[in-house]
Amino acid sequence: MANTPDRDVAVRFPFGNPDDREDYGFFGPGSPTWKVWTSPTALLGFQRSVVLEHFDPHLAAAVADAAGIYTDPRGRLDGTLAYFLIVATCDGRTAIESAELLKKVHARITGVDPVTGKRYSANNPDSQLWIHVTGWHSVLKCYEMYGPGKLSAAEEAQYWRECVVAAELQTCRVADVPTSRAEVHDYFAAMRPTLRSSEHAERAMHYLLRTDLEHASPQFWAMSRAMAPATIATLPTWMRVEGRFDQPRALDASARAATRMAMRVGRSPGLMHRLIRTPLPMTDAVLQAHYRRSEPAVRRVVTPTEVRTRLAAAG
Repeated sequence: MANTPDRDVAVRFPFGNPDDREDYGFFGPGSPTWKVWTSPTALLGFQRSVVLEHFDPHLAAAVADAAGIYTDPRGRLDGTLAYFLIVATCDGRTAIESAELLKKVHARITGVDPVTGKRYSANNPDSQLWIHVTGWHSVLKCYEMYGPGKLSAAEEAQYWRECVVAAELQTCRVADVPTSRAEVHDYFAAMRPTLRSSEHAERAMHYLLRTDLEHASPQFWAMSRAMAPATIATLPTWMRVEGRFDQPRALDASARAATRMAMRVGRSPGLMHRLIRTPLPMTDAVLQAHYRRSEPAVRRVVTPTEVRTRLAAAG
């Protein structure tokens, strides 16, 4: 018998009930991270980031060799977005344990990039930094473009400090993580000479923008296609042209207007639940736990170092 969405979530959420909160996690109530990552615009930001990431040849090769987005697009993308949400909103233990599990999965993904001829590893600090920065930048960009708008100067400064904290959970060199919008722009400028499209990258980007029905549910298929024009409208022209997914500027304008309207309606947690519970069940489970948000045993924000020390002491 096929799993129901709720049953599937129970199987795939690896550390029990996401409602069981030991603490506020790394950011907590009122943080810009909670505000930005739980907005419905994060769905667009996530699609944007996974498309943009493929301009890194090493990442494109890793995705092509693993092939998971083609055989199980819902599972891979749902799990990845759920991981970002776990780090952003769950308690410290759940975030740390999820990160450690992800690093173990990534440790198996190694090979040779056919574009550069160099070896790649999914846990390479430079690759993880690229994934991390594109994710946090893309989600904020879509929040600004399609959601409530720009954060205050103080909130944005805090958001980028929180981005650095989240990077501690993966293999990034924390000193390399940008700490402001200006530093993010400098990082992208430094990366630009290394970025390029390829057969692997183009196939993946088109698939992520408009997933086909062969391995995806009708809901996931429809969601990817509905979001694609608005996602493309946020990307630089050179990426759109080189990735061969450019679209008319008139479509950009209409997609932006329609998406802003849809996001105003979609701010309701109940509506979000109805929209994503089938195509993104694990993401939905984490998000719904955040909305219910029972008070944790320890009512304060913690640090990754503090949580790791506590887990090590507990054996």
